Amino acid sequence: MSNCISLLGSTGSIGRQSLEVIAACGMRVAALTANRDVDRLEEQCRQFKPSLAVMMDPAAAADLKTRLADTGIRVASGPEGLVEAATLAEADTVLTAVVGMVGLVPTLAAVRQGKRIALANKETLVCAGELVMDGAEQYGAEIVPVDSEHSAIFQCLQGSKDRGEVKRLILTASGGPFWGWDKERIASATIEQALNHPNWSMGAKITVDSATLMNKGLEFIEAMRLYRMPPEKISIVVHRESIIHSMVEYCDNAVLAQMGVPDMRLPIQYALTWPSRTQAVAKPLDLLTCPPLTFHAPDYEAFPCLSLALEAARTGGTATAVLNGANEAAVGLFLAGKIPFGDIARRVEHALAGVPVVQSPTLEDVLAADEAARALAGK
Repeated sequence: MSNCISLLGSTGSIGRQSLEVIAACGMRVAALTANRDVDRLEEQCRQFKPSLAVMMDPAAAADLKTRLADTGIRVASGPEGLVEAATLAEADTVLTAVVGMVGLVPTLAAVRQGKRIALANKETLVCAGELVMDGAEQYGAEIVPVDSEHSAIFQCLQGSKDRGEVKRLILTASGGPFWGWDKERIASATIEQALNHPNWSMGAKITVDSATLMNKGLEFIEAMRLYRMPPEKISIVVHRESIIHSMVEYCDNAVLAQMGVPDMRLPIQYALTWPSRTQAVAKPLDLLTCPPLTFHAPDYEAFPCLSLALEAARTGGTATAVLNGANEAAVGLFLAGKIPFGDIARRVEHALAGVPVVQSPTLEDVLAADEAARALAGK
């Protein structure tokens, strides 16, 4: 069970919910980090009193330092500040809630310190999962997932002494706001429509990824890395109600499912308290009032990003880093109003075709693939 937390990305949706859980569980905060939301980070610092506060933006860090001059809280900035926050000696757990590749290097640094990593940053495992998991094994770090789907699988695997007993992992997908739409209609979707998720309240980037179903493709890759599973032992089903968060099917055909309301505080809490459980922060699931549970096969034609992700997963090497980097760049362009929704998949496909794949990559190979993919997708 965690006692003292460094929270990377405290002002975003996951970060704010994490602080609710931390407060409810009586845990201490060693460090808080943000991109450039000075007002919110100042407020959080005054409430949780960390030793260190980090702003990625240097100008924002200078502003925060002035504002916190009366507190004794040290302020740092940039990628170096993130690494410092991730490696503070007083923190036994690093909750990585930053969005994008920026989370990779500090996560690896925390792994080398043998800390528990409560991982909400998909890109870390998607781009460099083998490096992270090999490092965790080498340095004795614990990787505990925060994603609702991977937390569900993690919980369903707790009684399994032998991974050979596992027949397959079953990831559930809500289908996002465009489930049931045809490909042509989806291609012309607006920003407002893409951000209107039917079940979950999340940040803009991950909400768009849910709308393209890229989010489920990234989770497919995460599952391969986190649980050392080949792609043929992982399945995806669309479950519109978001009540079953994922399942594990065993060799005797028993299927274990983790259920709950769509509330990220539950997987956050479990990642911080595992292997124990504590009094709930999330709301309870009322089985008598929840809707009927339905399941559908994914529509790969209407959602080409999912197909591209599965293709990258099977290719391996730096293909997953190319997929992720191109997607981040394309989603950023869409949210800025510069490209249509349907162009996200086209730009990702272009990058996957144009960037050479390196098998058994080093960290430098991963970072180079990411940079090349962003450049291609941004053209």
